[in-house]
Amino acid sequence: MRIPEKQVTPEKPSKPINSSGRLMKPPNKTPAQPSRLKNRQNSIVEAKKPSELNRRDFVKSGLGVAGFAAASAMLAASCGGGKNDPAPEDTEETQTDAVTPEIEWEMALSWRPELEVLFATANFFARKVSDITGGRFKINPRPAGELVGALDVLSAVSNRNVDAGYTASYYYMDVNPTQIFGTSVPFGFTQRQQNAWLYHDQGLEMLNDYNSEEHGIITFPVGGAGCQMGGWFTKEIKTLDDLQGLRMRMPGLGGRILEKFGAEVERFAVLSIEDILPSMKDGTLDAAELSGPSDDLALGFDEYEGDLYYYYPGWWEPGAVSEVQISLDRWAQLPPNYQAAIETAAMAANLNSVADYDTRNSHKLEEVEEFARIREFPPQLLAAFKQETENELDDIAAGNTTFSIILDRWRSFRSKIVDWHQLAELSYLSQQAT
Repeated sequence: MRIPEKQVTPEKPSKPINSSGRLMKPPNKTPAQPSRLKNRQNSIVEAKKPSELNRRDFVKSGLGVAGFAAASAMLAASCGGGKNDPAPEDTEETQTDAVTPEIEWEMALSWRPELEVLFATANFFARKVSDITGGRFKINPRPAGELVGALDVLSAVSNRNVDAGYTASYYYMDVNPTQIFGTSVPFGFTQRQQNAWLYHDQGLEMLNDYNSEEHGIITFPVGGAGCQMGGWFTKEIKTLDDLQGLRMRMPGLGGRILEKFGAEVERFAVLSIEDILPSMKDGTLDAAELSGPSDDLALGFDEYEGDLYYYYPGWWEPGAVSEVQISLDRWAQLPPNYQAAIETAAMAANLNSVADYDTRNSHKLEEVEEFARIREFPPQLLAAFKQETENELDDIAAGNTTFSIILDRWRSFRSKIVDWHQLAELSYLSQQAT
């Protein structure tokens, strides 16, 4: 996945941005319920104080303020009221407003419209939320730099300065390396495998345990690009010696791995879209990792004069996921049917994004073949990269308990799903290609 371009972050307002996230007809509010946090054997993070709200249970329950209000109303009704208490007004209109309030949110993105699929995915998600709620819950996607800088989305959501964010978790691995599991791990899952782990092997549950404690947010997978390409190089890469002094632009843990072999990687450098290609033309960069044919051609690589080598596979991002982030406070303000709308829209957008990328990339590959030399990374290089990746994961896990717990579960599932896909699909795909 491409690192977004550098943006100037607007001056942070003195108060959280509420005008765009206003509840025009809000549901009744009740105080947060007392903590029910218990020490669980498999919990990732232990409670800090017994009195704190159990964010993990809160996230998993899907209950917001509307849910607590409804429960309080039922309890009051069962207890009965005083003789002089006026009967509550219970009209069809007030019932409708409590269940379907009119809400409008602003969602900050880490990308600009030039990256068409990513931006279209944000709009697809927002449109589905609106459709499901009959137009009463609107989310407005805003490109990088309009609300906050491209790499400031997580902090803005966590600090409730924006209502929601659409970004990639691994952009913030300097905060905590556990972030990489939310996007992609080198030599990790394909897109299908990543979705299987997230949705059905406790991956998303574990990540939201972490996110709720670390950032006070809940996240939803919303997009994927499939297995990406290995990047553009101005020279061939045949041996590990060819990596010595190689100046390459790459985000995430993959950049750290290449540094182990002598590459000079700008892992978190954020070049504007206009600067990436000129940096390769003038020799500032020897290589750059972006995505696949569709996004790469949009950035003008077909205009490069000189030899260009397009390598595969993108071993550091075999199934990268983008995500919607929402603070737990904002999430709690939504009635349960709106929370369900977000979950449903996110899953639909995730499926649609992968299909969109697969279609575009398959069509654009022919254009790439007209000007670039397509090469596969030599097997001995891939083996070296993989071994160094496993060593790096072990080193991180040794000093990070949360990372270690998730890594153990992640590796266990990787072993099982690889065995299954080798049996069920690898042979077929090799025959399909003949």
